[in-house]
Formats: sequence, C-alpha cells, structure tokens
Amino acid sequence: MSQFLLRNDHSPELEHFVHILEFAQKKNSSIHLNSFTDATSSYLRIYYILEGRFDWVINEKLYTLYPNDLGVILPGHQLCAEKGYLDIGALYWLHLQLPMPERTNITSSGAWSQISAQELVSVKKMLFQDATPVLSSVPDAGTIFNSLRNELFNQEIGYVTRVNQLLDELLILLTRKYAQQENPQRDFPQTFLKLEETLRKDLSHPWTVEEMAALVGLGTTAFSDKVKKFTGFSPMNYLINIRISEAIRLLKKPEVQVTDIALDTGFYSSQHFATTFKKLTGHTPSQFRKNNT
Repeated sequence: MSQFLLRNDHSPELEHFVHILEFAQKKNSSIHLNSFTDATSSYLRIYYILEGRFDWVINEKLYTLYPNDLGVILPGHQLCAEKGYLDIGALYWLHLQLPMPERTNITSSGAWSQISAQELVSVKKMLFQDATPVLSSVPDAGTIFNSLRNELFNQEIGYVTRVNQLLDELLILLTRKYAQQENPQRDFPQTFLKLEETLRKDLSHPWTVEEMAALVGLGTTAFSDKVKKFTGFSPMNYLINIRISEAIRLLKKPEVQVTDIALDTGFYSSQHFATTFKKLTGHTPSQFRKNNT
C-alpha cells in the first residue's frame, strides 16, 4: 500500500485546491508514542479506516473505528487517540476548509462546490447537528477517497473539476448517511467485542485461534475471515496488538517488573517480549519505561 501526505502549503498536487488543507493515506505498521495527542482545528476533518482498529477520543467521548468506518471531526472539536498514539493499521484522511457556519446563517461552501444553495443548507445543517462523529460501514467513502487520490496524482484532463465533484459527492454521502443513521448501533457483533474483554482478562494464557474462535461460536476459518475483515489483521497479530497495548499500560507502573509484564501479557520469555515490543514500538520495554515514568 503506497503512502502519501499532501499539504496545501507545499504540495503542487493541491495548487488548484486552496480548500483542501491536507490529504493523506498512511499505513502505520508500528507504534510511535505520543503520535496522536490532543488536537483541535478550525476545519472539517474526515478519516476513513482501511485496516485495523482505532480507539479515538472525540470531544471527550471514546469511539472505536473499524475498516470502512468514517470519523467526521467538525471545526472546533477535539480529536486524540485514547492511548496517545496512532494504532497499527491504515487510513485515509482529508482536511477540508469550510466556512464555520452560524446555525442561523448558513451560506456558501465556496466557489469550488456545485451543491445548490438550497441543498447546501441541508448538507450543513446535517453535518453540524449534534450527531455521532462516527459513521459505521461506509465503503462508498473508500471509493471516493481512492478516486481523489488517482485524480490528484494522475492529473488527467478535467481533473480539477473531477476533484471538486468528488468532494461534493463525499459531503452528500455524509449527509445521507447521517439522515439514515437512526440507530447508531454497528453491525459489528457484540460477541466479538466481548472476545477482546475475555482475552484481556487472561492474556497470560497461550490463546490459540481455535480457542478464540470457540469463544465467539465460530469455526476457525470463519473466525479468521471475520477478524481480517474487521481489523485487517490475522487472529494472532490481532492478539499480539492487544498484548502490546496492555504491556504499554503496565510499563507505566514502575513497581511492576518487566519480566512479570512479559509473562502476564502472554509472552513466553522476556526476550520474546522485548523483541516483539521493539518491533512494534521502536523501543525496548526498558527504554519505554525510562521515557514514560
């Protein structure tokens, strides 16, 4: 998966799009501490999850995002990761400059948009109402993000018009999804969420794929497919990410020995723990503890 980061102030691809402040695709294969901390902006931020699971705090409320989910962060709203770092996975994001609307005076989104004035009122009212900032299972948004990437990099005839059309499509898609989302409950099985709770309660156990599948009442093949679909990882890599997440929490407690943390989180030796931890975070457990306690 290719990665890119386009910023309006220095990326020639955005020369004709002053309203696009940032557009990026990132595949995060390791944990970088303090890489996703408190942030507030004056523009609309839209995130689309490609792979992985992301625990984000949006305006002081915790949300979990999975592949095909959209995070919509309004101007003035806060966004940070629950753990302070960007989880392992892949995502798109788009930072789009829109006028900060007054609820009693919603006007134009700018010359780039072809949404009619009347429809624009509905779009902005829906976007800026007090709705959930997470829209579940919106694969059509992924298609739009992919098309935006292709248009901006290929720059074929008519690409400026097409990019702006795609932005309009994205805004309309968001509006329609908000209008349809009467029940915010995701189709992600609740039994699957309970699986993680069970694993965290006994991470020292040498869990197998068969055991995890049995906990949610699935065969190993169906279970592996569902884990891959919802997280982007194999079952064992999914489990390792949970182990490392718990280890990070325990390492912040100086009274707990590193060897005990290794065993309590399911690693068969301190060396195995140290090797895996460094691979995913870039630090040894001791280095992490030194820098974070």
